[in-house]
Amino acid sequence: MKKQDKKKKELASSTRPPFRELRGYAFDPLTSLDLDTAEINQITYKVPWEDDLGEGPDGEYIKVIDYDPASDAVYAPVDLNDPNLLASDGLTPSETNPQFHQQMVYAVIMITIQNFEKALGRKVIWSPAPMVDPKTKKFGYTYVKQLYVYPHGLRDQNAYYDPERKALLFGYYNATPVDASLYLPGGVVYSCLSHDIVAHETTHALLDSLYPTYMEVTHPDLAGFHEGFADLVALLQHFTHPEIVVNQIRLVKGKLDMENLLVKLAVEFGQSTGEHKSLRSAIGGEDKEGNWVKITPKTTDYDNQLECHDRGALLVAAVFDAFEAIYKSRTADLMRIASGSDGKQPDGELHPDLVNRLADEAAKAAGHVLNMCVRALDYCPPVDLTFGDYLRALITADKELVNYDTHHYRIAFINAFRKRGIFPQGIPNLSVDTVCYNLEIDDKIQDSFKKSYVLRQFKDKLAYVTDRKAIFDETNKFISGDEDSEGNVANSFHEALLSDLMKIPNGQLENLTGLVFSREYKKLGIRSSKTRTNQPAVWIQSMRLNNRIGPDGTALNQLIVTLIQTAKVVVVDKTDEERVVEPSMNKPEHRGLERFNFRGACTLIFDLDELKLKHAISKPIFDQDSAGPEKKRKLRLNQSRALLQYDSTNGELAEKIGIAAEGREPEEFLAHIHNNSSFFTL
Repeated sequence: MKKQDKKKKELASSTRPPFRELRGYAFDPLTSLDLDTAEINQITYKVPWEDDLGEGPDGEYIKVIDYDPASDAVYAPVDLNDPNLLASDGLTPSETNPQFHQQMVYAVIMITIQNFEKALGRKVIWSPAPMVDPKTKKFGYTYVKQLYVYPHGLRDQNAYYDPERKALLFGYYNATPVDASLYLPGGVVYSCLSHDIVAHETTHALLDSLYPTYMEVTHPDLAGFHEGFADLVALLQHFTHPEIVVNQIRLVKGKLDMENLLVKLAVEFGQSTGEHKSLRSAIGGEDKEGNWVKITPKTTDYDNQLECHDRGALLVAAVFDAFEAIYKSRTADLMRIASGSDGKQPDGELHPDLVNRLADEAAKAAGHVLNMCVRALDYCPPVDLTFGDYLRALITADKELVNYDTHHYRIAFINAFRKRGIFPQGIPNLSVDTVCYNLEIDDKIQDSFKKSYVLRQFKDKLAYVTDRKAIFDETNKFISGDEDSEGNVANSFHEALLSDLMKIPNGQLENLTGLVFSREYKKLGIRSSKTRTNQPAVWIQSMRLNNRIGPDGTALNQLIVTLIQTAKVVVVDKTDEERVVEPSMNKPEHRGLERFNFRGACTLIFDLDELKLKHAISKPIFDQDSAGPEKKRKLRLNQSRALLQYDSTNGELAEKIGIAAEGREPEEFLAHIHNNSSFFTL
């Protein structure tokens, strides 16, 4: 009997389909009410197959819980393994069927996760939850198996990711359109039925899984990055559905800078909340005559737009501008063939064969750009991310994996960011080689990493592990070490890595990472390590292994380690015009002042094949101008970064960003910036 069961299991594994086909909306229900778009709005999502998918759906990554607290209703969970649903590609799209709502959120979330895993070269693991061990009373983090998803989580014009509960909550509300011809007044609108909003919120959760510190708005760009990047993922995923791309390419005659559904986000929500336009349209809008026009970028845009949605729109516009330039480069020959000797396109519609070819090129370019955008996340600093930092991450990540940039993707990105006044700091020019991160490091330091057993061991232990919990447990064990019954710790990667780093002379190590390792740390408000005598505390936020294959077969096997160091500081007003940040001490002048955590951080990227450090991307906690020769070093806190961190969550700057004091807690931050008009209008 056991042999028969084993054979059945092997047969089931060999005949398992690669994906599960589920019907859903490509945009939102409103698009199905327009004769011009109804035929393309209902599509079939090809979702990665899950063997053990339960009712809900309840799968490996997410658990859909359909409880509606506003009406105290619990809706029956959908069973996507029902033979009838398997045979019919799931439930028919419906605004009134809660089980279809469950199917819709599951399909879009899983597609979004799949796109991230493809680009990152590893499994997605949700941000861990804080916990206190009931026995030892020690603080730590626990594995989060699933993201909880509530399709009807609130009765409000809102939807958001809650990092405390590790949950996505989607709202529903009664429409209040400016014109009854746009949407039924009083009709119920469900945010869980919008591809764009579901993808947007899922991206927030995915960003949190990589950098939990991005929930702390320590720079004006951070809230904008969260919003803009989430919009970008939703927008670029429009291009993964061939039938939609073909339809829209035909309507605009191959010109993506014209008004079309591919470049709009959440059309239904914009029209049902009193706006004629989509939720956000960073690329174009209506002029005074009501004609759609593409927004012309200005080099002053970045300096003048601080509000988080406006700031995020700049990121969306820059990336889409780069995508459009890439698309034009890829299709220039096709457009020349279609044009006459005078270079003008013929009147009427494009030939269907040409439309198909243009659509194919648009889909390929969008897929490449989406991969670039997600892949770049590994090359970002753990705190104070700026759009300039992100541009450098984009170019560096792409150059390392793709040797030949035949369509000039990298130049297109640099130019698109430059047009909007987005420039990386600390580089002499905007050439591709200069924008790339380049590490200058002593050969002796590199030799120390080649001798490090830590890098070899991490690769050996995790290179072929695919179970997400096993990856989490092994990584956690690697960082914290093995603890015996008496509480003694051995084999700690944290200690081993820091030991390797401490072999580097303090001055060089501090300049490399931007973190303090000398005994001056106490004078800067940095606490002592609990395990290393007379050494400053350094927190390993994360360790991530990626395995990526480039288009020419180039293989990258890397270990990404993020380090964070915290100084407890206060802001002291010296005069009406001068403020300074000082380490928080028991001084009379510090009494009554609000203390805050000023963070410095560094992302270390190791090449596991060559066993060398490739990049050290830092946000220094100390002023590097104060770092003199080894024997004369007298470090000072980085005043400009510390004050900007403080101002980004307090006072006038926080008001301009759009978060104010409500944005201090992660849950309040995302719920607040997504609430009502601030979420649903431009």
